[in-house]
Amino acid sequence: MTAEPNPVVGPVETPDAVVEPASVVEPVETPTAPADLARALEAILMVADEPQSIVGLATGLGAPVAAVRHTIEQLVADYDGEDGGIRRGFELREVGGGWRIYVRPEHDSVVRDFVSTQNPSRLSQAALETLAVIAYKQPISRGQVASIRAVNVDSVVRTLLGRGLITEAFTDPETGAIHYETTDLLLQQLGINSLDELPHISPLLDDGSEGFDDLR
Repeated sequence: MTAEPNPVVGPVETPDAVVEPASVVEPVETPTAPADLARALEAILMVADEPQSIVGLATGLGAPVAAVRHTIEQLVADYDGEDGGIRRGFELREVGGGWRIYVRPEHDSVVRDFVSTQNPSRLSQAALETLAVIAYKQPISRGQVASIRAVNVDSVVRTLLGRGLITEAFTDPETGAIHYETTDLLLQQLGINSLDELPHISPLLDDGSEGFDDLR
């Protein structure tokens, strides 16, 4: 018997297989485009009450730290009117290790006068209480004032700043918290020459100590 030759074994054609990728990761949209990142930073800085660090801004926006730092530098130059641009009435200033938008000092009086004409002359009870805390405990941060009053004081502090009754004394280099103090305008409004003429606070409080235990 003659053995049949073995069939030639060649490549076996199979239907096209669908290869599934190991995993599909959707890209996260971050404002890394220069224009988008600049607009995002401006939006945050316009509403920020405290100086914002480069790392904090980068983390919040999901953008590279280097890109945020470069964009901040560009915004500073833009607001300062470099390269033939228009110098803005506000500036982006680094304070206490963070960045925040401020009115330029030469426009302080204009802003103060405008705010004074827009607001009623009478302060609210909340504003008066906050002003009293700052007057007796200055320099004091907004967080410390809120702790004493047990309420949020952000809007009230802005009102007092706008009225020119308080001002920013300094920024804590470690925490970035702004500390506030009263101005000479408050002394004029109260008709006194110095803070030493303020009445003793203890007799005016219910328990005479809470938040003011170091004052007599």
